[in-house]
Amino acid sequence: MNDLTCIIIGGGHAGLAALKAIQEKTRFKADGRRIRFVLFDRQPCHVRKVMLFRPAAGEEDIKIPWTDLSLEKFEFVQGTVQSVDSREKRIRYTDTQEKDARIHYDLLVTAVGSIVRRPNSDQGGIVLTDPQAAEDIRDRWRTNLRHALGETNPEERRRLMTIAVSGAGISGIETSAELAGAMRKEAAALGLDSSEASVYLLNDKERLFPEGPEKVGQKLERALKKCSVTVLHHRKVMREEAGVVTLNNGEFLRAGLCIWTIGLIPNPILRGMGLPLASDGRVLVDECYRVQGMADVYSIGDCTRIVDPRTGKTDQMTCFEAGMQGSRLGKIVRADLEGSPAPVHKRSRSVIDVFSIGLGQNRGLLWSRKWGLDMIITGKMAWKLKKLAWDGASMLR
Repeated sequence: MNDLTCIIIGGGHAGLAALKAIQEKTRFKADGRRIRFVLFDRQPCHVRKVMLFRPAAGEEDIKIPWTDLSLEKFEFVQGTVQSVDSREKRIRYTDTQEKDARIHYDLLVTAVGSIVRRPNSDQGGIVLTDPQAAEDIRDRWRTNLRHALGETNPEERRRLMTIAVSGAGISGIETSAELAGAMRKEAAALGLDSSEASVYLLNDKERLFPEGPEKVGQKLERALKKCSVTVLHHRKVMREEAGVVTLNNGEFLRAGLCIWTIGLIPNPILRGMGLPLASDGRVLVDECYRVQGMADVYSIGDCTRIVDPRTGKTDQMTCFEAGMQGSRLGKIVRADLEGSPAPVHKRSRSVIDVFSIGLGQNRGLLWSRKWGLDMIITGKMAWKLKKLAWDGASMLR
C-alpha cells in the first residue's frame, strides 16, 4: 500500500504546532498506511517573527535551521505555493529556481500566517516586517548615534537620538522597550549623554492594551516610562519625511528614525491559492478547521477565520491561539481518518486569557484571567515565562 502524504504549508508557529500534533495523534499511521509528512515554506529556515524587535535592537539571530527543531521525520521543501487543486489533490508551487512544480497530497494543512501591515509608500519610515528590515533599523539608529557624537547643534543631536514607533500594539510596545534600552547602552558606550536617547510610542487609541483591563494598560505605561519610552495617546503618524514625523493632530516630532508596527493582515498569497476567503482575506473553515468545499484540506492560524460556534467570537491573530488550534487539529485529523466524531473549535480565551509582553532585556509583563480573576506577573519571571512560551512555539530542542 502507498504512503499517505500530509503536507503542511507554512513553517510558522501554527504550521509547526499542526505538524507536531498530527504526528503525535496519528503516530505516523492511518488505516495501516504510513503517513509521510512534508513541510513547505518560502524561507530556508524557521523565522521567529514574534521576536523581530530583538535583531532590531541587537545581534540576536532569530532564524533557526529546520534541523534544530525538536520535530522529527518530516521532509522540507522550500518553495512558494501558488494554488491548490482539491479535485486532483495537488498543489502547484514555485521552487527556489523559480521552476513550476506539483506535488500530490492526501491531507493538506494551510498555515501561511500573516504579514505586517504596511503604510502607503509615500509615508516614509521603515516597516518592521522581516529580519532584513530589523537589521536595517539597527544599522540606522546606530549610524544616527555615531553622527550625533560629532553633532554640535543640540536640536539636531536630539533628533538623531530619537526614534518614533508608530503603532502601540504588543509588537510596538516590545519594539519600543527593547530599542530604548539598546540605544541608551550604545550611547553611553560612545560617550554620549544616554539620557538624550529617546523613544516615542505613538498610540492612536486612548490607552495601551485594550485587550485587557485598564489597570494592565496603566502598569505597562509605567513600565515603559522606566524604560525611557514616552507614550503619546490619541496620536497617529501620518507620514515621516526628512526626519520630521507628522501626527494626525497637526503636531510634529523630530526623529532620526520612524518605525511602523501597525498590525497584521492575512498573508496576501492566499488570494491566488484557490481557497474560499472571507471579506478580510482569511480562509473560511468549519468548526473543525476543514476548509469549506475542499475535502481533506484544513486551515489554522493567522490566515484563517476561526469562529467559536458557541459564542460566535473569532480567534485573534496571536501565537497563543495558533498553538491551541494546532494541538486541536491533531485530534481532528485523527478522528477524520478514523471516521469518528471530531472535536469542534472552542475559543481558547473563553477558558483563560493569557497575554505576555516583553519590556526590554530580561523584563516583561504577563497577564492572565480565569474565572474572572486577574493575575499579573512582572519583571524577570514574566520574561522567563514569555521566553519559555516562545521557545515552545518554535519547537526548539
